[in-house]
Amino acid sequence: MQETLKPQNPEQVRDAILWAADSSTPLEVMGAGSKRGLGKPVQAQYSLSLASLEGILFYEPEELVLSAKAGTPLAVINQALAEKKQMLAFEPADYGLILNGEADQATLGGVIAANLSGCRRFRAGAARDHLLGFQAVNGRGEFIKSGGRVMKNVSGYDLCKLMAGSYGTLSAMTELTIKVLPAPEVTSCLLVKGLNVKQAVEAMTAVASSACDISGAAWLPEKVSASLSLELEEEKAGSALLLRLEGFAPSVSMRLKALQSLLAAYGNGSVLEGKAAREAW
Repeated sequence: MQETLKPQNPEQVRDAILWAADSSTPLEVMGAGSKRGLGKPVQAQYSLSLASLEGILFYEPEELVLSAKAGTPLAVINQALAEKKQMLAFEPADYGLILNGEADQATLGGVIAANLSGCRRFRAGAARDHLLGFQAVNGRGEFIKSGGRVMKNVSGYDLCKLMAGSYGTLSAMTELTIKVLPAPEVTSCLLVKGLNVKQAVEAMTAVASSACDISGAAWLPEKVSASLSLELEEEKAGSALLLRLEGFAPSVSMRLKALQSLLAAYGNGSVLEGKAAREAW
């Protein structure tokens, strides 16, 4: 049975790694463990949980920058950002419910270490593109840091890009500084029912190469579409193609009309606005 080490501060993280290095003991570095089901299982007698390293260190809404300890729950960060009408633009998905049946367990360090991004990635970039700086402990038990509070501060090799997606194999990150962005004023979602895979791909390809500037696209099979229980007029069974628009109200309204015109051959579709659009997504 795997034992878990739970350091309370960076110094204890260093001590745990030094002990593991001296005794040739493999360690599995993790946050809350919500994404352990991804990839192959790690063969290690001990896991190093950074979940106890939590808390927002500083948040400067005017500068669009936030720094927090690696074990800070993503839900805490999202709540703090929502109060200032800001967001993590790379839209990290919550895999916990899918992988282990528990939602809202993800940590900031885990999301960055796995470089997990949501459907807005093609527009806003991946998680690694929003990491400004970090502090960590490497495999020799040495404290390292890279980056800072602004984007243009890299001299030489950009370690932030290397750490994001390393799944804790290169170092145990203890603090992270990330870029945040204003949340969209308006969110709308065009939903077209009954398309097969070929039609959905054709539609999404046409939209992606247009000036509609969508921020998300997804095709859902009938079983998944039915599970959403979307309250739509004249709703019919079948798959669902969702296309999301975000931004200022006049812009979203204009782009929505262009989107409906572009996809007229596939049917009129239904429009979800505001809370209904966000919840469906």
